[in-house]
Amino acid sequence: MKDILFFETMVTPKIITFVYWLLLFFSVVSGLGVMFGGYGGLSFTKLLMGLGTIIGGAIGSRIWCELMIVLFKIHENLKTIANKAEQSE
Repeated sequence: MKDILFFETMVTPKIITFVYWLLLFFSVVSGLGVMFGGYGGLSFTKLLMGLGTIIGGAIGSRIWCELMIVLFKIHENLKTIANKAEQSE
């Protein structure tokens, strides 16, 4: 509990993993909504647009989450470098 209260460990990377799965779920739901929503039933154009929504949403959410994780990895590496510099002095 001390690590969380005094910011010794980062909680956000764990949250980002959850957000990724949530975004992936919403991408699939949105894609299915595009495919089967509206009037006229399922058509080839709506099928392609739905698949594009699913694939684009999955790729976009993955890229966003990876960029967020990279920021935290940079922080961890800088923290390691700072600790090594303190030990060598």
